[in-house]
Parts: sequence; C-alpha cells; structure tokens
Amino acid sequence: MNVTDEERSRILSRAAFQDPDDEIATETVRKKKRMPIIRETVEPPLLESNDDNAVVEVGSLNVLNSNFESLDYDICENTLFLDEERKKGYKFIVKKSVARWMIFLLIGVLTALIGVSIDVSISELSKIKFAKLQNSLNVCMTDNCLCIPLFIFLAWNVIPVLIGSTLVTCIEPIAGGSGIPQVKCYLNGIKMPRIVRIKTLIVKIIGVITSVVGGLACGKEGPMIHSGAVVAAGISQGKSTTLRKDLGVFNYFREDHEKRDFVSGGAAAGVAAAFGAPVGGVLFSLEEGASFWNQSLTWRIFFASMVSTFTLNLILSAYHGHPGQLSFSGLLNFGKFESLNYDLFELAIFVMMGGIGGILGAVFNLFNYKLTVFRIRYVNTKVKKIMEAVIAAMVSTAVPMLMIYFINECKPLETDPTENPVQMFCGDGQYNTVAALWLQVPERSVRALLHDPPAALSFLSLGLFIMVYFLMAVWTFGLSVSGGLFIPSLLIGAAWGRFFSQILQFIFPGAGWIDPGKYALIGAAAQLGGIVRMTISLTIILIEATGDITFGLPLMITLITAKWTGDFFSEGIYDYHIQLSGVPLLAWEPPPLSGNIYANQVMSYPVVTFSVVETVGNIIDNLSNLTHNGFPVIDSQPLDEVAQSNKPTSSPKSCGHLCGLILRDQLIVLLLNKAYKYPSGMVDQRETINMFRNEYPRYPRIEQVDVAEEDRHLKIDLRPYMNPSPYVVQHVASLPRVFRLFRALGLRHLIIVDDMFGVVGMVTRKDLARYRVWRHHGRIGLEELKISANFKS
Repeated sequence: MNVTDEERSRILSRAAFQDPDDEIATETVRKKKRMPIIRETVEPPLLESNDDNAVVEVGSLNVLNSNFESLDYDICENTLFLDEERKKGYKFIVKKSVARWMIFLLIGVLTALIGVSIDVSISELSKIKFAKLQNSLNVCMTDNCLCIPLFIFLAWNVIPVLIGSTLVTCIEPIAGGSGIPQVKCYLNGIKMPRIVRIKTLIVKIIGVITSVVGGLACGKEGPMIHSGAVVAAGISQGKSTTLRKDLGVFNYFREDHEKRDFVSGGAAAGVAAAFGAPVGGVLFSLEEGASFWNQSLTWRIFFASMVSTFTLNLILSAYHGHPGQLSFSGLLNFGKFESLNYDLFELAIFVMMGGIGGILGAVFNLFNYKLTVFRIRYVNTKVKKIMEAVIAAMVSTAVPMLMIYFINECKPLETDPTENPVQMFCGDGQYNTVAALWLQVPERSVRALLHDPPAALSFLSLGLFIMVYFLMAVWTFGLSVSGGLFIPSLLIGAAWGRFFSQILQFIFPGAGWIDPGKYALIGAAAQLGGIVRMTISLTIILIEATGDITFGLPLMITLITAKWTGDFFSEGIYDYHIQLSGVPLLAWEPPPLSGNIYANQVMSYPVVTFSVVETVGNIIDNLSNLTHNGFPVIDSQPLDEVAQSNKPTSSPKSCGHLCGLILRDQLIVLLLNKAYKYPSGMVDQRETINMFRNEYPRYPRIEQVDVAEEDRHLKIDLRPYMNPSPYVVQHVASLPRVFRLFRALGLRHLIIVDDMFGVVGMVTRKDLARYRVWRHHGRIGLEELKISANFKS
C-alpha cells in the first residue's frame, strides 16, 4: 500500500495511541481541560483514513495545512558536489567568498534605492494631496462649500487604494500586508509560493505607495523587510524566472541553503533602511527571521545593513537639500530629542505602561483575528476584497473630516509649525491642531506627538484619535493592500502615551519630570511590543531611531513587560496569521515534557524507497502516484531474516540497509535529460551539476517527463546523484532529540532506522510541527494538531 508523507502524518495525528473506541471522547476531554498529551510507548495502528478531506472550521488555530512544503536547506553532498569543490580547489572557495560579499553589497544598495523611491514617491504625492486639501478647506470655510474638500479628500484616498488593492488582489496576492510573516516562514524552512518573485516586489512597491498616499492606517517600513528579501533572492541567483533572463552568474548559489542566507541579509537590510538601525536589522533577522545562524553570516548581514543605511542616508539627505550632512538615516525619523532623562522611580511607571501596551496589543490582536476570520468566511472574492479596501479608504476620509469639523482646537502657528496648517474655525494666525494630526503622513504624526509642546492636544482630541485610529488600524491590517503595522502601532502608542502624560500632569501638577515626548515614546514602544511581541531587536531599533543609548533600559523594560503581558492573554499578531494559514512553523525549542514520545511514534511509515540502481519505469510510476519529495535509497540485498525476526512484532518492517537519500526534483531532472541513455546511467559530471542549477528554483513536474515505453526497463545508477550521508536517528530517539536535530540543521527529511540500520520510517516537518505548546492565562500544555488540505484563505 502506497501512502504519502502527508497521509501518514494525518493518520498518526489521529491515532492518539489510546483505545480507538475512546479516541473521540478523549480528544473532547483534552480540549475542554487543555490537558497535555501523554503518550504510551506503543506503536500506533496504521489507519485507513485521510484527513485531507476533513472540513476545516474557519478560524481554527490548531490545524496544519498539508499543502505547504519545506525547503531543502540540507546541502546534498553527493559525488557531483564534492568533486566540483575538490577539482576547483581553494581558488573556487575564495571566488565564492568574494561573490558573497559582493552580493551583500548589492543587496544593501538596491534595498536602499527601493526605500528611497518609496519615500520620495509618497512624500511628493502627499505634498500635492495635502496642499490641495489645505487650500480647499481654507477657502471653503468662508464660501460655505465644505463638500468640495470632502470630495477632493475622497478622490485622493479612494483612487490610490483602488489601484493598489486591484494590483494585490488580481496580480499578486502574496504582496498584501507587510510580508513579515511570510518572510519569517520562508526563513524557518517553509516554501512560500511566489514570495520572492520580481512581480511580487513590483506590486509591493506600488501597493505601499498607494496605501500610504490613500490615507489607510498603515506604513511603509514593514514592507521594506519583504522588499529586501526579494532583492536578495533575485540578485543571489543571477537570473529571473519571471523575466526569463539568466545572466549566467552566481549559478553556484542556486540552492535553498545559500538563498536562505542571502534572504536573511535582505530582511536585515530592509529593517536598516526603514529605521536607520543597522544593528537592529541584524538582531531582527536573528530574532524574528533567520532560523540558522553563524558568525560569518552575521558579519555579512551587518555589512549589508550598514551599506543600506548609508546609501539611503546619502540620497535622502541630498533630496532634502542637505547633501553630505547624512541626517536621514532611515525612512522613519523620530527627530532629535533635547533630553531623554528619567528618574529611578519612573521605571515603575514604565513597567505599568508596558502592561497597558500588552493589554491593548492583546485586544488589537484579538479584534484583528476575529475580523480576519470574518474576511475568510464572507469577503472571499476578488470584487469583495477590493470593495472592502475602497470602503476602508472612504471611512479613512470621513472620520478625519468629521473630527476636524466638530473639534475646534486652535493653537498659534508660532508654537507648533506644521506643513499644512488648516484654519477652519480658528482665528487669524492660528491653526486647527486636529487637522494637523490627520493631514500628514503617519510618520510625521508620530514625530509630532513625540515633539509637540505639552498642551498641543487636549484630552478630548487625543482620546478620540486613539479610539478611532486603533479601530482603523485593526481594520486595515489584513486588507488586500500592501502596508505595514509598525507605524500604526507607534502612532497609537505615542498618542496614548501622550494622553497618559496629561493624566500624570493632572495628578502631579507642576512636576518637572513629566515630559509628554518621553511618555509618548514609551507608549509607542509598549504598543508596538504588545502587538508584534518583539523584544531585543525592537529595543535596539528604537534606541538607534532615537539616537540616545541612555534610554535603552526604560525601552527594554517596557518591551519585555508588554510582551509578557500580551502573551498572557493572546498570541502575537504575526503568529495569529501564521496559524490561521496552517503554516507548519517550527518553534525554537521542542515542546517541554515530551520526552515520553519517541521517533517510532512520530515518524511516517511505510517508506517508499528506491534501489541504488533503479529502473526508469519504477521511478516514473512512484513519482506519478505519490507526492513524496525525498526517497531513501537502499541496497538490493534484504536484511538478515534472523535479525528481522528478533524485532518486536509491533515495529514497522524495515525496507533494507540505508545507502542514501535522493530528492524528487533530482529524479525528474535526470529523467528529463534522459540520464538512462548514458552508459551506466551517468551523465557528464559538469553538465549534470549545471542542469540541476539551471532548473532551480522552479523544477519541472513529473507530467512534463516523456519516456518511451521501450525505455521503461532501462536503469539509472542513483549513487552519483543521491546524498550518501543523510541524517538519521534511531527509532528509540525521543521527540526533543529528533526536534533539536531537525530544527538546528534545517532538515526536510530525517530518516528513522532500526538497530540494523534498516529504514523503518521518515520524519518530515509536519510530523514535528503538529506537536505544539499552548499557553493560556499562565497555563501551559502540549497539544497535537490536526492536518488537512481544506483551507480557506
């Protein structure tokens, strides 16, 4: 009986290693009591069911999507690979090292250029938009024609959002949002379709510009991480499959292992360009992105981040009329703080604000999760998705206009100059402060809240702005548009941080230690940390953005408190969206207290294998009927019958002595190039290794292979192409040991062998990802996830 890897995983996930009659009842009790799974050490029965056909309840967070595949991060050290390095010698090693540094240099420069193009485009379009709106509002206040500025505002918001949403929805849906969850999954080892294509990058750039200019509650900083990752993936391969252009360079980097390292550098360069934080970029790539790390990679990523920051700083400084001053290190500029001093007793206040940020972040994430589930159920066509984005743009127009009209707060122009002062009902020489808060890009609003005078905004205007923008940001994240979450989170936090400082002013009138800008910064950090649950990298990013290392301790305390408080109530925003998609993401550490689960209980079996010399017909039949990606290669001699008879009867039968592992893509390439036509099934070494690289990353499908019937009996010697030393573990290895080996080495396949080194099973990503730790209100336990292919997105 032939059973696919996914089917085996689902079969084993349903077998609770308990009495089959009690399976449903036990699962119900476990869900109600949130009890950790306790397994017996007996072999599960092989069930004839297929969970792929099971209907997944919309909004489920405990189901894995079997459609996701893993990347082959493990280097295939076959004869071709080793002979190439051995023959080319140290000269080839040096050439590859120099090429890596050159690529990271290009990654930094091009990522910065993309950041500059986005920033300049948004800046110029926003100037035109708000200047026209300002003039119209000032004129129509006296002429009683306020419907005209309303229609101007509506047109400037709806048309760009319509364009951006149409591009994302109809051309490249994966370009929607910030792209951070997808990049995180890619670096974790999951094949995310179309994530690093040039078409995705183009849609992303246009989409971010249209979303921010269209007035949606989103920012351009988050998508820079995705943009940097796409740039890195494209440059490092020396070709574009979308453009069908192969430059013939860097072909020795055409493998998942090398590509992963470059994408890590691209993500870091994107952070550095967005926030002017090269060290923060490195730490972000380490904390949230790259699952695998080493010292040399750290140096190269830091180099790319520094190049990205310097390039963007140089160009933007010249663009703003200050060439050579290098005063624009990132797209987000917090401005210069006169002083960020704090007293020791204020640390307790910062901890309290961190707790508030964690609670508000948990509420934000929960609201967005419920809204996302609603979208999956009801906003499930292209027209509906575009219409939702347009409606959001219309609401983003109406709400600010209503606040500007009904809240008449006036300040003298001298005390707080703004680029687009709107007089409205104010007297001569005054401007409406609420209009100043809304009629500018979100980054400038954040900077205004950090640096405006203490009495710039009242309790009423701040309170209404916090509630309105909070709900708008919840609605915007998940729309079919490109846009990030960093700026809305910072803006919400800065607003309620400033609101909190006014409460302190009321309680402690005349206190000199109460600085609205300081508490706005702490609130911004608390809110962002409560939503995204980042700690180390976010601390460094904010320190570099403010340019004041002395405020590092308050920021760190605030972010840690926000994360711990938020984790007590809910998941992080990115984790919610990853789990809703059913992505089999592997955590950093194995589930605790899972040592009583063994490899022979986790593995998928029986295993489909090939002999070291295999017939073409058998290869084609197996590849056509199965979806497996990796096949153990065994010798043709069966194991000793006596040794087999001494095994426990509950153990799966061994297939034979392990000789290596060969991948599906390798077999298809060999069949397409008719390797069976050559003597001994061996193609010319140089041609063979290049034909694998030329097909990467879009390998052909088995349906594209055409083999004559008379050639099906011919044979291919798999030994030159297979990996002769795949990673294996004994069937008695514990789940934590299997997990650490799989996770640390970035494996896609881990072969399980018996005492005689015979193949008895295979562990893949989904076999491990279905064991997940749940945390809820301070409690913790281990749950086993289901696996299905029926996902709605």
